[in-house]
Amino acid sequence: MGKLNAHDIRWIRNVVIAAAAIVAVAPGSLAAGANRGAASGLWSSAVSATNTVVSSPTSGGGYAEFTPVPGGCVGPSPNNFNANHSESELAVEPGTEQIAGSSKFFFDKFSTRYNFYLSSYKINGAGHSNNIIQGYDCSTTETTPGVLNQNMPPSWTNTTDPNLGFDTKGRVYQTMLPFNAFWTNLHPDGAITMSYSDDLGAHWVTGNGGQALEQVPNSSSFQLGHVEDKQWVAVNHYPNGNQFGNKFQDHVYATWDIIDGNVGSTVKLRAAASADRGLSFSKARTIVSSSIDQLRDQFSQPAVDPAGDLYVAYTNIGTKSTAADFFVTKSSDDGQTFSTPIKAGSGNTIGVGSVRVTNTTFRDGINFAFAVSPDYPGHLYLAYNDFNGTQYNVFLVQSMDGGLTWTTPVPVNDDISGGTADHFQPAVAAGPGGAVAVGFYDRRAACPNDKSIIAQDVGRTNFCINVSVQPFKDSGTGAVPVGSNIRASNATWDPQQPGLLVNPDGTTSDLQTLGRFGHMACASHNDPCRLSFIGDYFGLAISGSNIYTLSVSTHDPSSVVSDQGTPLYYQQQVLATISRASIGRGF
Repeated sequence: MGKLNAHDIRWIRNVVIAAAAIVAVAPGSLAAGANRGAASGLWSSAVSATNTVVSSPTSGGGYAEFTPVPGGCVGPSPNNFNANHSESELAVEPGTEQIAGSSKFFFDKFSTRYNFYLSSYKINGAGHSNNIIQGYDCSTTETTPGVLNQNMPPSWTNTTDPNLGFDTKGRVYQTMLPFNAFWTNLHPDGAITMSYSDDLGAHWVTGNGGQALEQVPNSSSFQLGHVEDKQWVAVNHYPNGNQFGNKFQDHVYATWDIIDGNVGSTVKLRAAASADRGLSFSKARTIVSSSIDQLRDQFSQPAVDPAGDLYVAYTNIGTKSTAADFFVTKSSDDGQTFSTPIKAGSGNTIGVGSVRVTNTTFRDGINFAFAVSPDYPGHLYLAYNDFNGTQYNVFLVQSMDGGLTWTTPVPVNDDISGGTADHFQPAVAAGPGGAVAVGFYDRRAACPNDKSIIAQDVGRTNFCINVSVQPFKDSGTGAVPVGSNIRASNATWDPQQPGLLVNPDGTTSDLQTLGRFGHMACASHNDPCRLSFIGDYFGLAISGSNIYTLSVSTHDPSSVVSDQGTPLYYQQQVLATISRASIGRGF
């Protein structure tokens, strides 16, 4: 998610109530139990997934004040980042089952202040670990060992928006958006940088000689000018001279938004490229200007096909309309020039700006995702959700000619004609052997009677969340569905956790707190929270053997005990693994 949408929020009352008796389960795994059994009949597929909680407390420096100031950073401790872990992405190293992931890690007790840094996950077989991405918090930008670096920059109050891509040599890259708390008047507001790791995310180096890819003006977001947001990365992970003529092996591409609040909040897309594995980058250039009609071209998602062509998908968002149009543009010269964008599809959102999803307080997320085939040049896949006035449904469109023409939308969630249930925040991925998958958050299952579900939410429909995945197979003529929706999550979870406290006599008390502060991740950065946050997207990737998702769940309790003596069920990151062999039908 980007750091600015909170400016558009409206007051939404938080009325959630949490269960009084919460019993912990073993960390690091999600047991199927009654939770999975109660919902399994809603998915007809017999294919199952294994789930592993991969998030755990980690250390780093953070700015603890409600109004961060230079000099206010506190040093690292093992539990500094023992709070919500929301919004994620993952990538699989080509030809392996080794995974690098990334997500937001909220700092200490300041979840309601929207206070977080990006962390990375090193996932190799059954082992996994996580750490704050170095080079941005005050403890990893130090110039003198043991001394916190309080200068802004190189120290920043936050980093945001996870995105990952591997090259052919095992280096993983992430375009970074470090910024200073946008609810105060710190300067500068933010920057765009590139970081890379040669050990699956355990250690990170800031690329481009440590310099930003985009100018860092000495302004804050209060000034409503040149504001960077929504950055992404794509890497050419194909060998030079392959059968399709690729000649840009290991070139790295970064894209991002520039919001200009001084001229009606117009948004344009920018890009920079590296031909030396992130050591240096070309001068940033505008690749899509703000349009005359809807003004906001944003949420860019780049991807590279095996011929070396670079594609960038983005959303053209209305300023007064709920319509969102999806466009794709192409570069065949290493990102120097781009084709005229072509419309791939269109979907409606619940409302304009940062709005909540039906009947809960969490914010509506990014409504599309984009991927390209690693086997067939010019085969493109774009998944999106569309609100029909009652519920969100997910659709897939695709192109077999490099984005010149696009197919009619195909429904992805197979309960589209069933009861009211939202299906939203789609993810799409393409893997070797023609494998394609679309994942999405899914509310078809009622909230179960489970210790992790807030008492008042038990039995509610179109409320609690699962992850579903639909496999597709592209044999050269386009992707076709394989089987039905697979339930990738082993437990249905409550998006309103951590909630309010229920006393033993059934009465409710104040918000469940930690250090007197509420613990819900809060996009409106206030306490109690007006607009909560589960992330604007989650991760999906396909290897030679598996489909992987990395997503939020509040099913497993944390090790944090609230002021009221109860475990906090904050947002964890769960890795789901679906065996491709178990899907069958040549998938």
